[in-house]
Amino acid sequence: MTIGVLELQGDFEKHHQILQTLGFESVSVRNQIDLQRISGLVIPGGESTTFSKLIDQNNLRKSLKVFANKYPILGTCAGLIIMAQKVSDSKVNPLGIFDVDVTRNAYGRQIHSSTENIQFLIDRNTITCPTTMIRAPRIDRIGKNVEIIGSFNENPIAIREGHHVGLNFHPELNGISHFHKFTFLQGWKTSQTKQENRMYVT
Repeated sequence: MTIGVLELQGDFEKHHQILQTLGFESVSVRNQIDLQRISGLVIPGGESTTFSKLIDQNNLRKSLKVFANKYPILGTCAGLIIMAQKVSDSKVNPLGIFDVDVTRNAYGRQIHSSTENIQFLIDRNTITCPTTMIRAPRIDRIGKNVEIIGSFNENPIAIREGHHVGLNFHPELNGISHFHKFTFLQGWKTSQTKQENRMYVT
């Protein structure tokens, strides 16, 4: 199974390291052709307004939406913002993959970044792991089909919708592989089930 990391901007090397540790083939994604080689995608952290501009400059908007219909995506921090339905900052044009609204940098500036030990419910198992939030976005609204798999101070910070997972933090900075594994193994099964069900709908 080949997983891509969207390398338009941001820190993506640690995502490659985690994917390779899990046994996935990990490749760079920068254009539409790259998307045709993969079965899952990481949209990493970075600067969401820059991400938004580069997606359009590289003519990736439509291709990413089509890809999301079939394959799992893990969005971390800025990746979550890009995947949202609505973003508080008009400079960001999100993809609308998650039925959520978010606010950028809601947890303060980079100097207010922190690492907390937080419980998550992943594939019916409860795990506790260090969670590093850097200029993290806040999820303000959640659609009815969005599942909360982790919260901090009563605010959702990890979500799942269909075969996609969104995090407001950076698991790669702490070498946490649970979310990559969950997204691309469980998410793949979910996406395949959806495809099979569509085949029998008349």
